[in-house]
Amino acid sequence: MTATAASGAPITDLSGRSVTVRVPATSANLGPGFDTLGLSLSLYDELTVAVRDAPGATVDVRGVGAGEVPTDETNLVVKAIAHTFAAYGQPMPGLDLIARNAIPHGRGMGSSGAAIVSGIMAAQGLLEGVVEIDALGLLALATELEGHPDNVAPALFGGLTIAWVTPEGPQFKKLMVHRGVSPLVLVPQATMSTALARSLQPATVPHEDAIFNVSRSTLLIAALIQSPELLFAATEDKLHQSYRAAAMPETDRLIRLLREQGFPAVVSGAGPSILVLCSDPGQRLAAADLVAVEATTPWDSLVLAVDFKGATVISHPVDAA
Repeated sequence: MTATAASGAPITDLSGRSVTVRVPATSANLGPGFDTLGLSLSLYDELTVAVRDAPGATVDVRGVGAGEVPTDETNLVVKAIAHTFAAYGQPMPGLDLIARNAIPHGRGMGSSGAAIVSGIMAAQGLLEGVVEIDALGLLALATELEGHPDNVAPALFGGLTIAWVTPEGPQFKKLMVHRGVSPLVLVPQATMSTALARSLQPATVPHEDAIFNVSRSTLLIAALIQSPELLFAATEDKLHQSYRAAAMPETDRLIRLLREQGFPAVVSGAGPSILVLCSDPGQRLAAADLVAVEATTPWDSLVLAVDFKGATVISHPVDAA
C-alpha cells in the first residue's frame, strides 16, 4: 500500500469538498475461475459524498436498498470511507451521502463489493492532494473489507480481472474482453447469502476436479479475450457450483436447462443470479427467451455490456459544493 503526503504535514481541513463516485456491478468466478476471475458489468451504483461541519454521517439511499440498509455510520459505504481515512492516518470529517443504487442486493452481482469500492473511491477523492493511493493500495483496502480480491478488482478496474494474493498483498491483472462477448444476467427475486454459499463448500476436492478447473479457467481467459466461440466449454466447473446447487434449486435447474441448449450459463458470484456469457447478441436474446418460458418464478433479464472503466470519481469544485 502506497500513500504519500502532498506536502509536509497532513491536511485535515476538508471543508466544502464533495465527490461523486460511479461503481459497476460485477460477476465473480465466471464458472471455473473460483475466487480468481471477475468481470465488470454495465450496471452502476452512484454515490455523492459531501463534507459537512457536524460530525457523523447521514446516508440518503435511493433505489435498491432504500428503507432496508442503514443510513448512519453503520452503513457499509461509510465504514469503507472510515477504513480508508484510518488506514492513512487522517481524521474523518462529518459527511452527507446520497447513494443511488441500481445493483441488486444479495443476488451475486457484487453489491457489497460495490459499496466497499464506492466508499474507498470516495475517500480517495476527498483526500486528493492530502494522500495519494495507488491501484494496489485501493485493492488492498477493498480486500481487507471484502475478504477476497476477485470480488472487488473488477469493480475497481473494469474489464476482466485476474486476482491473486501474495505475501506482499493482493495483486491483479486487467484484461480487455473480446467485443463479441455479450453478457446476460438473469436475476431472481430470491436472495442468497455469500456466507451461506461459502459454508456449502467442502474443505477438499478430488484431484481430478482441481485439474479440470485449472484447464477450464485457463481456457476461459482465452475465450473471453480472443475466442468467444469457446465460451461454452470454458465455463464448465466442478469446484463450487454443484456443492451450492441445493441452496438455489431454481438457479441450478435453469443453468442445467440453458447448458443443455448450448448456452454458456454459470452462477453469478455466490448466486442466485445466472450469468450467461454469450458469444453474440442473438444468442443472448435466445437465452433470455428460454428462461422467460421455462422459469417457474419471476426472473429479470439484464442485457448488459462489459464495463471497461471500472470505478470513477469526480471531485467537485469547493465553491460549487
